[in-house]
Amino acid sequence: MSEPPQYPPVDPTTFDLVVIGTGLPESVIAAAASTSGKSVLHLDPNPFYGSHFASLSIPELTSFLNSSSAPPVSLSSSQAADGATEDPKFSIINLSCRSLYSDVEISSLSPTLLEECSRKFLLDVSGPRVLFCADKAIDLMMKSEASQYVEFKGIDASFIGDGNGALSAVPDSRAAIFKDKSLNLIQKNQLMRFFKLVQGHLRATAAAASTIDENQNEEGEVQEAASMISEEDLESPFVDFLTKMQLPPKIKSIILYAIAMADHDQENREISKHLLKTKDGVDRLARYQSSIGRFANAYGPFIYPIYGQGELPQAFCRRAAVKGCIYVLRMGVVGLLVEKSSGSYKGVKLASGQELFSNKLLLNPAFTISSPSTSPADPLCVKSPHLTVQTVKSKVVRGICITKRSLKPDISNLLVLYPPQSLYPEQFTPIRVLQIGGNSAICPVGMFVLYLLALCEDGAEGKKLLNGAMSALLAFPDCSKSDSVVHDENVSQTVGSEEGKPALLWSALYVQEMQTMGRSDFITSTPTPDGDLDYSSLFDATLELFQTMYPNTDVFPETSSSEEHGGENLES
Repeated sequence: MSEPPQYPPVDPTTFDLVVIGTGLPESVIAAAASTSGKSVLHLDPNPFYGSHFASLSIPELTSFLNSSSAPPVSLSSSQAADGATEDPKFSIINLSCRSLYSDVEISSLSPTLLEECSRKFLLDVSGPRVLFCADKAIDLMMKSEASQYVEFKGIDASFIGDGNGALSAVPDSRAAIFKDKSLNLIQKNQLMRFFKLVQGHLRATAAAASTIDENQNEEGEVQEAASMISEEDLESPFVDFLTKMQLPPKIKSIILYAIAMADHDQENREISKHLLKTKDGVDRLARYQSSIGRFANAYGPFIYPIYGQGELPQAFCRRAAVKGCIYVLRMGVVGLLVEKSSGSYKGVKLASGQELFSNKLLLNPAFTISSPSTSPADPLCVKSPHLTVQTVKSKVVRGICITKRSLKPDISNLLVLYPPQSLYPEQFTPIRVLQIGGNSAICPVGMFVLYLLALCEDGAEGKKLLNGAMSALLAFPDCSKSDSVVHDENVSQTVGSEEGKPALLWSALYVQEMQTMGRSDFITSTPTPDGDLDYSSLFDATLELFQTMYPNTDVFPETSSSEEHGGENLES
C-alpha cells in the first residue's frame, strides 16, 4: 500500500464548515457558504475534483468505478496515527465508505487502438447530462459567477429512436415541424396548434399574474381567460390532456418523452409510478421552447460543458476559492470528533492525524457514520450524530460507449431518446443517449462518446435496457472470430458495416444507487446523482439543503457583475 502524501498541517484549525467531497452539490454549497462569509475547508480523498460528478480518463474511470463498487470500508482512525495516545476530551467515530455502484461491466473491443489515447478522454461518471439554456441551473451559474470558469457547446440536434435503428428529428420548433418529413400535413398542423395553445396559456397566465396594467379592459380579460387551460385540465395527467386534444400516439410520444422528458411510461397506468400532471408538462414545454435560441451559438435547447461535466463542480470550487475556501485533495477524513461529555459533534480527524474543528460538516453521499457504541450507558450511544438516509428503490443504470463514427453524419453532439416500448414490449421507461464529439474536448477529434441512461429496479433489468439501445445504434464485433478484435485499425470498417452502424470500441455499464439527503444535528449528507437529463432537480435539492443549513443566509447575493457573464462563454 502506498504511503499517503505528506502535507503540512492545515492552518487555521477551526472553520465554520468542513466539506468532504468535491461533487457538484458539495461544491455549490461550499461556494455559497464562502460567498456569505463563512470560513470553509473543502477536502477530497480523491486526486481529482468532482467526486461522482467528475470527468475522468479511461484508466481513472475504471479504477474509480471498481473501487466505488467494493464492499463498505471502515476508515479506522487507528490507521491515521499509530501509537497515538487516546484523546481525553474527544471520542472518534469512524467514517465508512459505502458502495454507490454495482454490476460494473467494462469491455475493451479495440484495446490497442484505445491504449494509445486512453488518457485523452474525459468521461462523465454521472452522464448523460445537459443543461437547458433557459434553466435555473444556468441562472444560478450566472448569479454565482461560476459561469466565468466554464465554457459550453450546443447540442446540435435531438432525435427519437426506434428498434430498427432509425432516428427521427424531434420537431420542437415551427421551423423544425415544417422541415420534418416523417410527419404528414395533418400531424404538423396538430402539433403547431398544440404549441400555440400552450404559448397562449403561458401568455395569459403571465398577464393575469402581472400587476403592471391594472386598468386592463374587460374584453382583454375575457380573451385571456379563453386562452388559459382550465384548472381541471392542469391537475389531470398530462397524457390525458394530450389525448383530449386528439393528438395521435406519435405526437404524444414526442411531447411526453422528447420535450417534457417524462421519466416513466405515461400510458400504462398499471406500472407507471409517476404520472406527469398537465401543469408540470406545460412548464416543461415552456422551459424547452424558451431555451431554443437563448444563446447565439446554441441553436437548440441544450448545452454541454467543454471538457465534460466535471467542469461544473470545478467552476464552483474556483468561485469558493476566490472567496477564501481552502482546498486539499488526496486528503481523507478517518473519523469525527465527538465530545465525550456531551456527545456533540466538534470536528474531524484527518488521515494525516491532524484534528480540525468546525461548526458544521457536509458529507459526500458515499460516506456514512459508524455506530460508536452499543451500550445504553454510554452517552455517545444516545447523543452522537447519526445520519438517517433513505435509499430510493429505483436505481440508475448508466452506460458509456466509444466509437469512431457519429450516429449521424456531420452531427457531432446530439441527443437520442427511446420512448417506452420503442425497443421491445417490456421496456417501461425511456432511455436517453447523449453523443458528444471531439469538438467538446472530451475525446480525440474523430472519436465520439455515447452516454446512456435509464431508470431500473435492478442491474439485470437495467443492462437489458441499455443493451437494447446499444444494439439499435451500434455494431458489435463478433467475438467468435479472432480477426474481429485483433486488427484494431480495421474495426470501424469491418464491424461498422453492419447496417451502417458505428462500431463499438469500448464500453462501461454500471448501476448507481440513488438516495436522499441525510441530516442530523450539525452533520448533513448531500444527495446522490439523480436519473434526470438536466440539473434542475439537483440544484433545487442543493439550494434547499443550503437554506436548511443556513436559514437566514442569502444564496449568492446579487452583485453588479452577475449578469455580465451570461453567454460569453458559449462557443460555436
